[in-house]
Amino acid sequence: MKIRQTVLATLIFAAGIGIGFAGQQKLDVSLFQGKSNQEAAWALLGAARAQAGDGSWERIAIGRVYYLGGMKAEGQAIFDQVLAEKHKPSDELRIARVYREAGEWAKAKPLFDQYLVETPKDQTDIAEVGAYYLMNGDRAKAEELFTRSFGLKPELWATVAAAGGYLNVAPQE
Repeated sequence: MKIRQTVLATLIFAAGIGIGFAGQQKLDVSLFQGKSNQEAAWALLGAARAQAGDGSWERIAIGRVYYLGGMKAEGQAIFDQVLAEKHKPSDELRIARVYREAGEWAKAKPLFDQYLVETPKDQTDIAEVGAYYLMNGDRAKAEELFTRSFGLKPELWATVAAAGGYLNVAPQE
């Protein structure tokens, strides 16, 4: 009986691997070769959307490329969709980072603030957001966040983020 169960489990496992490999498709080079940059990006982003499925981080990464690549409406639509769904605070952080990277502090700030409310004990992210406040001219809020971060637990990446803020160097994401 045990041999039968082992054989059955092995067959099910092998079938699962086969299905997984069958689901992976190679991207056709015609998506990008010989195309303009815009056409290649558009085609590859379409493929990436299919690959992303319903993963929020994956969709945010795709939205980032649209948004920062000059196709803001497409990127914004993805961000709006993610935020309209049940999502994790880290999704807000990632979208806020895109807005900050685009130089849109007014759109980034409320998402950063919401993230800090929902995730009050991540010392690295608190310092990162503090650096962004500092880089946007709010030293008092930045230093409040640095103090909060360092009070939780001294951590290298938090310290580096704070130092970078004073030199107008964005934290590494």
